[in-house]
Amino acid sequence: MQGLMQDWPLRVSRIIDHAAKYHANRKIISRSVEGPITESNWAEVHLRARKVAQALTRLGVTRGDMVGCMAWNTTRHLEIWYGAPGAGGVLHSLNPRLSQEQLTYVMHHPEDQWVLVDHDIVPVLEKVAPDLPLVKGYIIMTDRAHMPETSLPNAL
Repeated sequence: MQGLMQDWPLRVSRIIDHAAKYHANRKIISRSVEGPITESNWAEVHLRARKVAQALTRLGVTRGDMVGCMAWNTTRHLEIWYGAPGAGGVLHSLNPRLSQEQLTYVMHHPEDQWVLVDHDIVPVLEKVAPDLPLVKGYIIMTDRAHMPETSLPNAL
């Protein structure tokens, strides 16, 4: 198109590709939900975001599907922020501080299909899960040592 500032579409994938190419080794320091300080960089986040996209695609996420995410501000959340759109999904941030009624509405109205959640917030979703028949499953983001017992249906 003539007259525009750029001749390519502005997509989230272009942002992470740029970061991985020009700032590959720039440190990203975060505290994991499990406790320790973690250190990563844009090249690693780019790689793991692509893995998130591949995993969501294998679960059946296609263009336009809503993917809910209830997570704290960590490197894991950053990887999901780029990975869900990479699978064609629309990332839908969820607030654990909402009431049960509000959270049910916020998740049911856009028809969230999969929900990614930090392990310490699982109890919040367990309260509303019975009212969310359209959610195909829940992905609990943690390592095996911190995986909680849960009543969430189809929890991975």
